Parts: sequence; C-alpha cells; structure tokens
Amino acid sequence: MVELPRPTLTPGAATLRVTYSEVCGTDVHLYHGRLSGVPYPIIPGHVSVGVIDEMAGPIEDIEGRLFALGDRVTFLDVHGTCGRCYQCLVARQSTRCPHRKVYGITYSANEGLLGGWGEYLWMKPGVHMVRLPDALDEATFMGGGCGLVTALHAVDRAELRLGHDVAVLGVGPVGQSIVALASLSGAGRVFAIGDPAARLDFARRMGATDSLGLDLSPEARRDAVLEATDGHGVDTVIEASGAPDAVVQALDLVRDGGRVVICGHYTDNGDVRIHPHYHINRKHVEIRGCWGSDFSHVHRAVAIAAKHGDRIPWRDMVERRYTLDQAQVALAAVEKREVTKAIIVPH
Repeated sequence: MVELPRPTLTPGAATLRVTYSEVCGTDVHLYHGRLSGVPYPIIPGHVSVGVIDEMAGPIEDIEGRLFALGDRVTFLDVHGTCGRCYQCLVARQSTRCPHRKVYGITYSANEGLLGGWGEYLWMKPGVHMVRLPDALDEATFMGGGCGLVTALHAVDRAELRLGHDVAVLGVGPVGQSIVALASLSGAGRVFAIGDPAARLDFARRMGATDSLGLDLSPEARRDAVLEATDGHGVDTVIEASGAPDAVVQALDLVRDGGRVVICGHYTDNGDVRIHPHYHINRKHVEIRGCWGSDFSHVHRAVAIAAKHGDRIPWRDMVERRYTLDQAQVALAAVEKREVTKAIIVPH
C-alpha cells in the first residue's frame, strides 16, 4: 500500500472518488507478467465506477450536457486514441490504434492515479466518461463490467440474427454476458460450454438454453450440439475461454457457412493445431477476431445494463467484495475461479 498525491488538474480533467473497481482475468495476466509493454509498477483496475469529486472547468458528455460534482460515472478505460493514424482513419478499427493507452494496464503508477485500485482516479483531459442513469446501480453495472463491454463487441462481430443457434465457449464474466446478450438478441438455442458446474448453472440464469461441462470429452460435446441442431451445428460460435483447444472446438461446433468469433485470447496461451481443409475451407467458415472495445461499447453497455438489469442477474455475478489491502486475495480468488466476479471497494 502506498500513498500518492492527488493530481493537479488541468482544464478538462477531473478526479473520481472510486466506488468499485473490477478484478478480472486481465489483472491476473498482469500480475504474472503475461502482457507485453506494461510499465510496471502499475495501479491495476481498468474498469471502475466512481463519483466526480473535483473538476477543472466545464466537462461535457457526448450530448453536450455538463458533468457536475457528485455525478456517478464510469468511463472508457482506453485513452489517447489518436483519430488520425492508419488504423483509425483507413482501417477504421480504433481498438488497434498504436497510440492508445489503457487505464490500469499501460499507465505506470509513476504517472499518477491511473488505475481503479485506489481511493481516487485521475480523469485526464479527453477521457470519455458516461453518466450512470438513476435506474442503474453501480453493482449491477460492475457485475457486467469489463465482461459486458467485451461481450457487446463480440456479439457485434458475430452479427447474430433472430433465431440463430449460438454456442458460447467459456462461462467466465465475458462468456456469461455473451450468453445474456445472445438471448436478448433473439437467439434460438444458446449453448453454454465450460466449467465449473456452478458457472454453468449461472449461465442458465443469464439465458442459456443448454449447458455442457468440460467433464464431457470434446467429441461428446460436439455430438450433443450436432444432435440438438439436426446435425448441422450452430450458426455462430463465440469463444471466450482463452483456451487454445476451444478454437478447435469452435470449428467443430459451427455449421457449414457459419461464423466463429474469437475474443478470449487476450494474451498468449499457446498455439493449437487445426486442419484448414476440414475445419475451415470445406466448411466455408468465417473466422473473426475481437480485440478491445471503444466508447460505443461502454455507452451501450450502460444503457443495456440499465434497461435489462432487473431480469439479467449481472448484479449477482459480484460474489465477493474486497478492500484495497485484500487485493492479493482477490487476485488469487479470480485466478482459482473461486468467484465469477470480484470487485475492489476502496473506501
């Protein structure tokens, strides 16, 4: 535990009094040094909610409404996307902008309060904040948190259609929200595949119609999905587990002409062998990656959580809350999958 000074605010900057900050799988990767380019030491916590405690001059939201002291907000953890490089202007994929910085990941603690595992957060000028609606409590949004924002991007990439059958590989926070969004999008059957059993049970609450555990062999899981879909396979598979073998499973489960979205491999978990003829070409399969998120995903995630939080149990995903001095315990619980979602409560 260290004491850092509050930032000296320049015009357009603000300070948040942190209410909750998430502990997610990315934080486990950070702890073990599995992400490149991280300027240790860092203050982790890339998705947080808080109350505006101080501002330097007027700050507007995207609708031109002024933020005020006491507003409850979250924010896009990505900062510094340039809007003028090849990725931003030509490829039109701002999540691959080489200039982007990420709170809790690529800002050093030596630069200031730029991660959520602290009592206060420095909102640098230009950080995009989103006001939480009165109908949305902080715990419901944080139950979705990073997983909900990532899931929204993955479902966008999947281009789900009404009545499509979907398989979701992985039932951690991202997979749980993908299940919920697939169900809300009008999917037919939603297969949740993963473990442990308690997470599969929770996936049923999130909207899964079927669940398959990893106690079954990959062949048994494939056969169960094929039987349930008249031998065709599902229209779409979204991988959210981070396990290399899950990519092979995805290609086994998707129907001919279907689509596979891979969003779980945020770090290098190793390679895997696939058969280009049987898995891809003959099946006429489309494979899409999904990296990061942009402001639209955060903005829409807030609106979705506010509208559907009364029937989608995002709030119940927050199984444990930890104080700042228990952060190490929280990391261990997430790594061992003892909890689906853990949050830090600094105050």
